[in-house]
Amino acid sequence: MKRDIDYKLYVVTEEGMSFDHLLPIIEQAVNGGASLIQLREKKSEGKAFYEKAVRLKQFLDSLSIPLIINDRVDIALAVDAAGVHLGQSDIPIEVVKKIIPDSMIVGISAHTVEEAVLAEEAGADYIGVGSVFPTSTKADAKLLPNGMLGKIIESVSIPVVAIGGINEKNASQLQAYKLDGIVVVSAITRADDPKSAAEKLLEKAFEYKTNDEVTGPV
Repeated sequence: MKRDIDYKLYVVTEEGMSFDHLLPIIEQAVNGGASLIQLREKKSEGKAFYEKAVRLKQFLDSLSIPLIINDRVDIALAVDAAGVHLGQSDIPIEVVKKIIPDSMIVGISAHTVEEAVLAEEAGADYIGVGSVFPTSTKADAKLLPNGMLGKIIESVSIPVVAIGGINEKNASQLQAYKLDGIVVVSAITRADDPKSAAEKLLEKAFEYKTNDEVTGPV
């Protein structure tokens, strides 16, 4: 049985950051309300990725926070992660679902309504949609066309999280959408005070306005 996942504040680790540097950041972020952590290591070799994942999983288990592994299904299986996140060019969801336990969730990045609908039909548990704002964290990230975020949310019944360039200054613009969560990298990993940053992001993104005239950027 899949565990209930709180997607509200989904933190993705910064590429190549040492574990000793990463650990206090994650701890502070969790203390501030971060509810889900993804380990993303596009350039790391398998052994280094695995060793980092093992240590992070042990730490997060002590805090009852689930760990998601980016791309590497083998690493996710090896450390018994809560799930794996895939991109559009990764192994198809249908294949991944055959080799992971039923308890493990699968997320996928989507940039169009078609990609989102196909992901849900293939068995995805959640969808990451972006980039909602310009971002320097991911060089190949493309900004969503105007209105696309809302269309994708309306097109699927599984949780949707927004990603890309989200920070304390612009997070309130996402109040217009019925998002299940926001995904951040540098807004936490490069914050002077990750705990305070997490608290402010949650306050800005999910303190929904009461009027009916709320508009957003995408």
